[in-house]
Amino acid sequence: MYKVAILLKRRPGLTPEAFQAHWRERHASLWTRLPQLRRYVQSAALLQGYRKGELLFDGIAEAWFDSEADFEAFRTDPARAAIEADEAEFLDHTRTVVMPVEVHVIKDGPIPENAVKNIEFVNRRPGMALEPFRKYWREKHGPLAATIPVLQRYEQNHLRASVYEADRDPPYDGLAITWFRSTADMKLGATTPEYAATRADEPNFLPDGHLPIIIAREHVIVG
Repeated sequence: MYKVAILLKRRPGLTPEAFQAHWRERHASLWTRLPQLRRYVQSAALLQGYRKGELLFDGIAEAWFDSEADFEAFRTDPARAAIEADEAEFLDHTRTVVMPVEVHVIKDGPIPENAVKNIEFVNRRPGMALEPFRKYWREKHGPLAATIPVLQRYEQNHLRASVYEADRDPPYDGLAITWFRSTADMKLGATTPEYAATRADEPNFLPDGHLPIIIAREHVIVG
């Protein structure tokens, strides 16, 4: 399967509640008309996340196709025009980031009902080459993070190597996506020795400081 993650920011002047309502109740139906689409998931940021201020993104859309050729066919499908026209009603197109990704499942567990989804926007440490970064993230850091006991599922979404041929400096090198039963479990996980060990490993391949994140809840629209 060929997966594309789309990072979304709402149009200025639109509230998070209005953004989420439009995205799920009106926009989602336009995607269901696409014959190339195999799976489509919307992950909207939890509204309590805005209590501390504006978020980097308001949500991500994840779309799966049988192949890259099907994704390219989707981009030229006449139905795409209706999607783009509707996006202007609720999105800030200047903030949209399209990320074709390779998915690596690090912890293969079921997604609990009503789970919360932690989405981290990942970049490699300055000066680190791409391939060593990808290898370290997948083979060293991933298994370490997977030991956090309350973590239900963990996927790494690595930006496809072909993207760097067109853009040598894309906004993000990947997405780290983890699922927890609740925000309480997520907070509990941050108190464990396994979490401390995971954080201590980050300077080996990530920039200093915390990665930007959103905490979301996903809605499966197709698939």
